[in-house]
Amino acid sequence: MNVTKAELVISAVKPEQYPDGLLPEFALAGRSNVGKSSFINKMINRKNLARTSSKPGKTQTLNFYLINESLYFVDVPGYGFAKVSKKEREAWGKMMETYFTTREQLRAVVLIVDLRHPPTKDDVMMYEFLKHYEIPAIIVATKADKVPKGKWQKHQKVVRETLNIADGDELIVFSAETGQGKEEAWAALERFF
Repeated sequence: MNVTKAELVISAVKPEQYPDGLLPEFALAGRSNVGKSSFINKMINRKNLARTSSKPGKTQTLNFYLINESLYFVDVPGYGFAKVSKKEREAWGKMMETYFTTREQLRAVVLIVDLRHPPTKDDVMMYEFLKHYEIPAIIVATKADKVPKGKWQKHQKVVRETLNIADGDELIVFSAETGQGKEEAWAALERFF
């Protein structure tokens, strides 16, 4: 997809704040600091529409990015960050669960994991949550530029087995640095338009 327009429309914490309309939405989930913002920026050819941070736990709202006035990327709070209070984590969890389970415009969740490491327990729980609620998932294993190309298959196998990826769910090797996997990611998303 050739992105010509992208903007942050709203940062929401409750359903009344979600954008109106029926445009397809794709939520981006993953642990804190896995590279969700970098994924967004690479996908839309922008340096910093989605703010990247070295400080985990920065995203605390559902951030709706309108792309080409035809779809939304929804950046959700990262999980697995220890320096956030239990009460805050519970509030985020409730906010995300409400969005994931009630939003009709949600077409799929892009679950972003780090190709360099086996998926965490939180990654597994997130994937199982999506499967339980029959929400389509696209798994993006990012930071591929940090893994020698000859080892990608081995790392993909670990991701596939740890998450127990269901038949039909795609696993895409991605790099926000090199653009590796960008076309494949758009192709996977476009199947849900």
